[in-house]
Amino acid sequence: MLAVRVLALVAGAVLVVETLLSAVRTVVLPRAEYSWLTRTHFVMLRKGFDLFARPSRPYAARDRVLAMYAPIGLVTLPFVWVSLITAGFAGVYWGCGIEPFSEAFVLSGSSVTTLGFARPEDAWIDIFAFMQAGVGLGIVGLMISYLPSIYNAFERREAGVSMLEVRAGLPPSSSELFVRYSRINRLDNLEDDVFERFEDWFIDVEESHTSQPALVFFRSPHPDRSWITAAGVVLDSAALRIALIDAPRDGRVDVTIRTGFVALRRIADYFEMPYDRDPNPGDAISVTRREFDELVDELRNAGVPLKPDLDRAWADFNGWRVNYDAVLVGLSALVIAPPTRWISDRPTSGRRFQPTLMPHAVRRMRALQRKKTDDRE
Repeated sequence: MLAVRVLALVAGAVLVVETLLSAVRTVVLPRAEYSWLTRTHFVMLRKGFDLFARPSRPYAARDRVLAMYAPIGLVTLPFVWVSLITAGFAGVYWGCGIEPFSEAFVLSGSSVTTLGFARPEDAWIDIFAFMQAGVGLGIVGLMISYLPSIYNAFERREAGVSMLEVRAGLPPSSSELFVRYSRINRLDNLEDDVFERFEDWFIDVEESHTSQPALVFFRSPHPDRSWITAAGVVLDSAALRIALIDAPRDGRVDVTIRTGFVALRRIADYFEMPYDRDPNPGDAISVTRREFDELVDELRNAGVPLKPDLDRAWADFNGWRVNYDAVLVGLSALVIAPPTRWISDRPTSGRRFQPTLMPHAVRRMRALQRKKTDDRE
């Protein structure tokens, strides 16, 4: 019996420590730190939402359901932490001699909620009760400070998405962006109006969406807008600006592309999404040459100046897109983005949410990718 009590005490202490570490990693630590407890909570909740957001339903209906996913996940997360801390301390109290277990559980609930309707008779157990009360208050304080930072980052992100809607339509498209700027004779101002601004936007999105991953699933106020489709349109527009548009080259466009695909890769890393870290410029992408030629016809008919060598233009576009194609399409499928050309209309975007890739398989794939890079060198 003594061994069972010791085991309960140790298991309860471990559960409390793991829960506290999860709260710290999720709320306090300013980096993309993995927390199995937080991820399990969001994954299980998402599976429930998927029952009401099946691919067979119209997109508008799915969007309404999924709009509640991230907010509900955040609001219920503290309750998960408090429940696990209550269970953990109940094991500690029972292991320390509080009997029966139901009494230990009542004492734990009284302490974590600071209600104080139950008090241990042994003074030294009061120390654990005081500690538990402090932990409960600390978690509440963490969430109070956490939610405003989440919504501040959300507002900054959506400001950029809204700005792109004005310039590239709804849903946004690279074709519409170039046509509109060509009509108002401002193609030479794309670097100042769009690409330079979105360089800062990508930096902000990378920092906020890796340190606060729940932001990835926060949906835009308008169902046809999405942060990932906005990112994809800007990256495709930058790649087309270099490869296809007949205008003097500006190094700021190159910097925007690199900033963008690095940001998307960092977010994909948090979700253990596999991709080739060092692709060849000629590797296959999800956009076909036929689709590229259709876009060329649209731009030519609208009077947008294009480079004459389309084979070279396609090769250059492919060489840029290959750096972000897999993560762009993968993240689009992850968040179930609205239908958007060359982004969420790809075949892989229809797959069900796959949030728990096997870590061993991911590490093996990344090891093979590193070996591929070493062999090239």
